[in-house]
Amino acid sequence: MAGGGDSTRAIFFALGANFAIACAKGVAAFFTGSGAMLAETVHSLADCGNQGLLLLGMKQAKRPASPDHPLGFGKAVYFWSFLVAVMLFSVGGMFSLYEGIHKLQHPEPLKQWWWAVGVLIFGIVVEGISMRACMQEVNKSRGDRGIWQWFRESRQSELVVIFGEDLAALLGLMFALVAVVLAVVTGNPIWDAVGTIGIGVLLIVIAVLVAVEVKAMLIGQSVDPERQRQIRAFLDTRPEIERVISLITLQLGNDMMVSVQAQMRDSGDSRSLVERINGVERALKQTFPDVRWSFFEPDVKAGI
Repeated sequence: MAGGGDSTRAIFFALGANFAIACAKGVAAFFTGSGAMLAETVHSLADCGNQGLLLLGMKQAKRPASPDHPLGFGKAVYFWSFLVAVMLFSVGGMFSLYEGIHKLQHPEPLKQWWWAVGVLIFGIVVEGISMRACMQEVNKSRGDRGIWQWFRESRQSELVVIFGEDLAALLGLMFALVAVVLAVVTGNPIWDAVGTIGIGVLLIVIAVLVAVEVKAMLIGQSVDPERQRQIRAFLDTRPEIERVISLITLQLGNDMMVSVQAQMRDSGDSRSLVERINGVERALKQTFPDVRWSFFEPDVKAGI
């Protein structure tokens, strides 16, 4: 797996949490008339659909290579991840902004507000469990890196998306809870509208950040910098190689492509050279199981 975290586990945790929360939020929105609660209901339903798209993308990414796609379908997951970011922006963020502005122009008092508070607290607990499961996988992937550094360097688009969704969902629930409580305490329904707008802005910001990261993977991105350093260090220690001239890597879903140009030691005859190259490639794939394709260009003179 690219990066080491189990994305599928995190996706199923998020899917279960979002479905349960969406049902609870829908009931609360019906009884309270809260715009923030309605926005959160739509957000959770959109997240359920998003997780379905991620699972579809991961399934498509496992299809075998074909003559038309000689490097396989690993990047399919990047397309679906990017689509999820777009949906998070449009369905979640833009709808919340629309609903918030509408409530700002036509404020309505909350009805049976205790429904909203109870559901939001329930949602925070359930979403917290989902976020914890996601963070367990993120921590496996990020190692000693900080969260922001991992977010920028990770090549697991589906885990990046789930992290962004869970974070947006948890913060959105907190925004909605604060908005409902302020509306009840002050008797001013404007706070509900403000909370709804805040949720919309939050979703849009996170969706844009996720989309920027996934776009880089979709276009074609090397393996993460730490993995690249590990591969170069491995090649530098091989007795067959005098000097690594160039190393090009490409992340293709959970698989990697590696292209190496290296100055070889004691070239000998062509058969001996081929055997030593094959030995390096076998060892490379044993050390890094996610290397699916390797291309090795030998050189005998520095600078050529």
